[in-house]
Amino acid sequence: MHVLLKELELPHATVGCVECLSVAVLFEQVLLSFFGCDAASLLPRSPSLSDFVRVYRQQRSQCPSKQTRYIVMEKAELLRDADANLLPALLRLQELVEDNVTVVLLSEIVWDKFRPNTGCFEPLLLHFPDYSKGELQQVLSRDKHPSYSAEFYSSYINILLGVFFSVCRDLRELRHLAALNFPKFCEPLAEGKVKETDAHKLWRNIEPHLKKAMRTVYLREVSSLQWEQMQQTEERDTAAVRGLSAHTHVELPYYSKFLLIAAYLASYNPARTDKRFFLKHHGKIRKTNFLKKNEKTSNHLLGPKPFPLDRLLAIFYSVVDSRVAPTASIFSQISSLVTLQLLTQVSHADQLDAPKYKCAVSMDFICAISRCVCTCFLIHGSRRENRIVQVNGPFTSFLLKENVFFL
Repeated sequence: MHVLLKELELPHATVGCVECLSVAVLFEQVLLSFFGCDAASLLPRSPSLSDFVRVYRQQRSQCPSKQTRYIVMEKAELLRDADANLLPALLRLQELVEDNVTVVLLSEIVWDKFRPNTGCFEPLLLHFPDYSKGELQQVLSRDKHPSYSAEFYSSYINILLGVFFSVCRDLRELRHLAALNFPKFCEPLAEGKVKETDAHKLWRNIEPHLKKAMRTVYLREVSSLQWEQMQQTEERDTAAVRGLSAHTHVELPYYSKFLLIAAYLASYNPARTDKRFFLKHHGKIRKTNFLKKNEKTSNHLLGPKPFPLDRLLAIFYSVVDSRVAPTASIFSQISSLVTLQLLTQVSHADQLDAPKYKCAVSMDFICAISRCVCTCFLIHGSRRENRIVQVNGPFTSFLLKENVFFL
C-alpha cells in the first residue's frame, strides 16, 4: 500500500500501530506527514482527539489539497487496545475535520473481531487472499541474482518454497530467507563441484541449512551476518551433536515428556517389576537369581514391548513431580505423541477399552528429555543387563533405596 501511494504521488501518512505507544504519537505522525514539523509542534503535550481535530482544521484551511489525503493504519487490530472513541473517530474523520481524507485500515483479522461494541461507521471491506505457491514463485523469482541465470534462481525458489510454504507465506519473510540462504545454495557451484542443472546435489547441500533456518522463521533473533557466522561455527563443531536422533530437538509439552519417559520404562521394563520400582512400600520381595532364557539378553536388543494404557498411566502418575488429575488433556497428549510417531499404537483403532502402545524413541532421546524435566538418568552397562539409575527426581527417597530400574 505504501509503495502504491508513493508511486502515484498521492499525499499520504503511513502509521504503524505497533510503533504508536500512545495516541499522541499517532496524531504527530499524521500532522507531520501532511503539514510538516510546524503543525505537529502545535499539539499540546498530551493531546486529545479534539486537539488533533482543531489543529488539523487550522492547517487544512492554510494548506488546502486538491487530491484526497490518505491515512494508512498498519496492524489496525491494535486499535482495539486504544481509547474507546479513537476507532469510531477515525472512521468518521472526514466529517470531523471537514476535509477530503480517507482512512485505510490494514489488518490480518476480519473486521468482526475488532468492531467496537458501542457501534461505529461501517467501512468498506476489501479482502486480499494469500498468495498461492505459484504466485509466490513468480514474485520471488524477480529478485534473481545477476551472476546466475533466471532458470537457476527459479529452481532455488522452488526448493525454498517446498520447505517453507507450509509454515510461512509472508512475502517479506520469504524474501529474507531467500537472500539469506542463496549463497549457501551456490557454494558447490562456485567450487566447481556441480553444474546448474544438477538439482539433486544442490538440494542435498542446502537441505540441512534450510531445516535449521526453519527453527527461526519470523524470530529474527540474529542478523544475517551473525547467522552466517553461526552456520560456519556449527559446521566446524558438528561432532558434538552427532549420534542423537533428529527427534531430540522436538519441543514437547511438560506432561508429554513425562508420558514419554513412562512409555519408555513400560516398553523396556517387565511388568512384574513395576511394583518394586514405582511403589514406596511394596513389601518384601523374594530375591532369586533365576532368569528366563529371553531375560538373559538385553531388552534393548529385543526391542520395545507393547504395554496397555492403564500401565502407562500408572507409571506416569508415579514419576511425575506433582499430582495430576486424569483429564482429557492427558489423553489428548498421548494421541499427539502417536501422531508425532514417538509412540506407536499396536492395537486396533476400534479397540477403545484397552489400547496398547509401544515406545518408538531411543535411549539418547529419553536422556535428553529427562534432562529437560530435571530427572537425570545415568546409564550403566554389564554383561547381562543395562541399568538406569534415577539420580535426581521427584521420588528420589525411595528410588535411591531400590537404586535401579532393570531393563
